[in-house]
Amino acid sequence: MNKVKIVFFAGIATLGLACTSTKSQQVTGDRTIEDQVILKHAFKDKFYIGTALNLEQIWERNAAAISVVKAQFNSIVAENCMKSMYLQPREGEFNFKDADRFVALGEQHGMHIIGHTLMWHSQTPTWFFIDDKGKDVSREVLIERMRKHIHTVVGRYKGRVHGWDVVNEAVLDNGELRKSKFYNIIGKDFIKLAFQFAQEADPNAEFYYNDYSTAIPAKRNGIMKLVKEVLDSGVRVDAIGMQEHNGLDNPALSEVEKTIVDFASLGTKVMVTEMDISVLPHVNPNMGAEISETYQYKNELNPYKEGLPDAIAKALASRYKDFFKLYLKHDDKITRVTVWGVGDGDSWKNGWPVPGRTDYPLLFDREYKPKPFVKDLIELAKQK
Repeated sequence: MNKVKIVFFAGIATLGLACTSTKSQQVTGDRTIEDQVILKHAFKDKFYIGTALNLEQIWERNAAAISVVKAQFNSIVAENCMKSMYLQPREGEFNFKDADRFVALGEQHGMHIIGHTLMWHSQTPTWFFIDDKGKDVSREVLIERMRKHIHTVVGRYKGRVHGWDVVNEAVLDNGELRKSKFYNIIGKDFIKLAFQFAQEADPNAEFYYNDYSTAIPAKRNGIMKLVKEVLDSGVRVDAIGMQEHNGLDNPALSEVEKTIVDFASLGTKVMVTEMDISVLPHVNPNMGAEISETYQYKNELNPYKEGLPDAIAKALASRYKDFFKLYLKHDDKITRVTVWGVGDGDSWKNGWPVPGRTDYPLLFDREYKPKPFVKDLIELAKQK
């Protein structure tokens, strides 16, 4: 949840990603070498290819990582700095330093900019829900705090941030609404109100509902019920985000496909918003991204500290290719695919759900070099 020479060995010459201002124009067939090795060019007619940035990358203190971002991706989202606990740590005291830098970076490089996230039960400051005596505030007070926060944040970036994760992770795996502080104090209307306030602040932006484990049938149905209720009330939900924190054997691709088709049947766009594929042993295969669940470190849960065995690397490559085949099959419904981090060393999966592990869940390795299967993903896009 936080570099660079690329080499492909398929008859393609070595290309330095850092040299993004001097672009190779050698032609092979009807495409340049650059077109053949750059993700955002390969998928430009399919969907946005995005990544999540940590603060080191937002402030360009990691030159290797930011070179990959500029060269390979055309959409960015901030991993943490636009969450309410960072933007408004105390009531009425907004800190936009990091968020301003993130948006400016995106504008400088012509990125499709995503704001993440306006309302979430986690990483919301405690003051949001309590009065000066430590008691829960009234429904009216919490609604006004929501309105002020959303209007201030979305309004500040009006016309600059293209889309917002308005409500994050409000549905449990069983399909019921999460009994968060927002729900307990306001009721389920907090979701509709959040979308309403966001649209008041910037009518021309897009607004998304975002959640994990969307391939679980009960959860998928619960999300659809929720979004349909908001839409039926006359409030826009432009897209549903499937986070896609996946493993090598879970979820089943057939359930992911059903989720894509079912979400699109509501008339909304579908987005893959936080993709990664963990290669590590499961502690709970159905936990998705429930960050409140953590587990104690054990050596047997961290088997690849010195690198991936060939068999596991091949399984990861196959899994990524299977997912991208599915996304390309439904590129009439999917408008963005975002991976949750730039290189493996940046991934939140190294510290969750078990701290201190070594995972390999992203497209680029710890040295910000593309994994061999990246060229296969590009080839899939060329064939589509």
